[in-house]
Amino acid sequence: MALPLMPKATAVWLVENTALSFEQIADFCGLHPLEVQAIADGEVAAGIVGLDPVANGQVTRAELERCEANPDGRLKLTITDIPQPRAKPKGARYTPVSKRQDRPDAIAWIIKHHPELSDAAISKLVGTTKPTIQSVRDKSHWNAANIKPRNPVTLGMCTEAELEKVVALSGRSRSVVHNEAEPVHQDNGPAED
Repeated sequence: MALPLMPKATAVWLVENTALSFEQIADFCGLHPLEVQAIADGEVAAGIVGLDPVANGQVTRAELERCEANPDGRLKLTITDIPQPRAKPKGARYTPVSKRQDRPDAIAWIIKHHPELSDAAISKLVGTTKPTIQSVRDKSHWNAANIKPRNPVTLGMCTEAELEKVVALSGRSRSVVHNEAEPVHQDNGPAED
């Protein structure tokens, strides 16, 4: 469900200027009813200036009056034909200083679990350089003895969706299709003598 712009400021205005119930305001603004009650009590959002959703075109006066008359009614956002801002395309990925020491671990994990990814794809995903990827790959990295493959998603280097997208775009998935005529071999570890 779409929420109004600046939900807390909108909730402050609705509490101060309407007879809507806390549940109605909470539902419209995407807040918890107790948070709306705390706004009404002055415990929360004391310094927030209310934002009029009618003046912004997010809801009509008739819609407010309808919901004030019916305690079970729910406010609905007005659909506008104003174009919504688009997300900016990402440029170079910035990695915070605190996570930079985790890059080689993330690179090692990607190389181990997704060897089909190109250096360029790994570079974009983790925010590193091709020489760093190559040094981790051939174990000539200055800290190679301490590199432990760790998932870049759990390290916060990328999201699961970004990782899946890059793997899908690589053109090859890790799943191997076996021919029915060929026997499927399972490796159960080293053979014991």
